[in-house]
Amino acid sequence: MYSCRTNYVHNVTYGGTKGQGKFCIIGFCVQASSPFNCALALFCALAAFPAIISKVPMAKDPVRVLVTGAAGQIGYALVPMIARGVMLGPDQPVILHLLDIPPAAEALNGVKMELIDAAFPLLKGVVATTDVIEACTGVNIAVMVGGFPRKEGMERKDVMSKNVSIYKSQASALEQHAAAGCKVLVVANPANTNALILKEFAPSIPEKNITCLTRLDHNRALGQISERLNVQVSDVKNVIIWGNHSSTQYPDVSHATVKAQHGENHVRELVADDEWLRGEFITTVQQRGAAIIKARKLSSALSAASSACDHIRDWVLGTPEGTWVSMGVYSDGSYNVPAGLIYSFPVTCRDGEWSIVQGLSIDEFSRKKLDATAQELSEEKALAYSCLS
Repeated sequence: MYSCRTNYVHNVTYGGTKGQGKFCIIGFCVQASSPFNCALALFCALAAFPAIISKVPMAKDPVRVLVTGAAGQIGYALVPMIARGVMLGPDQPVILHLLDIPPAAEALNGVKMELIDAAFPLLKGVVATTDVIEACTGVNIAVMVGGFPRKEGMERKDVMSKNVSIYKSQASALEQHAAAGCKVLVVANPANTNALILKEFAPSIPEKNITCLTRLDHNRALGQISERLNVQVSDVKNVIIWGNHSSTQYPDVSHATVKAQHGENHVRELVADDEWLRGEFITTVQQRGAAIIKARKLSSALSAASSACDHIRDWVLGTPEGTWVSMGVYSDGSYNVPAGLIYSFPVTCRDGEWSIVQGLSIDEFSRKKLDATAQELSEEKALAYSCLS
């Protein structure tokens, strides 16, 4: 007598580098009481094969993430977050490309050593270099943290000229050597105008793939509302940062809500203090960076790194239904903002693409704020272009 049994044994092997495929080997072990039953059991096993294979996890190829200024404060806070999966998710392997200037080469190597010592499971490699071409080669995401900070006694145009030179060079390297579809986030100040310069000198990178960081300001606004109302920050949504990542930005809660037991309540109604919302709230968010420098004697690093992860995560993986975030993006004329500026708008993200939220009402107070920050960005743009001549 024969026993009748079908067993499935699978052994999975993955290809992990570019150009390698992913494959899976599944073996069937069939025992049956007769040749007919054996054939029948094998047929049933093969019929079930698609259902079995769909349940076998397939490894993802590593995403190459560039961080410029990686030996600096923000870079030091940012790279472990990326390596831990905060930016791209807990199942996405990464290869980090770290760039800094030659005087920071030793510190940069120290960052690389610490990343190796941390033994992050998702981290599949580290490229640490002072060569911009090597750093940009093959990257899928570029987080541009490096820039030239304003020093005491420097004129605004001098600072702009330094950053125009930096971003012109890095734009060229990204255009020629980054992977197709590379997404760029500019963090270094002046972030909006640095992003605009990068766009101008990397014309083959789609304008929708070049953004700047205003998520830090967005998160600061969420935090202030959370503190004021004594609610969880995760229950507050749809604040907006309009315009420039500067003291002219406009933090707007006109459409913001707080999660309640039954639905959502408007922030403006819950706060019930327009004087605070149009005064102290706005100035607190606008001047938060300066307040942190005064307290720490150093600029924001942890919160900037965290918000950069938030920005990329939502851009790549999508925003929750009914929720928008703030991103500095290339203006198409929405809300009567001049086209051709990198301006912070409310956006939703889906399938790796952002879209400006349309149709929001803008009152007279808000209109003046939107126009004032747009004017500053237009002046910055003119100053940056004057540095090119």
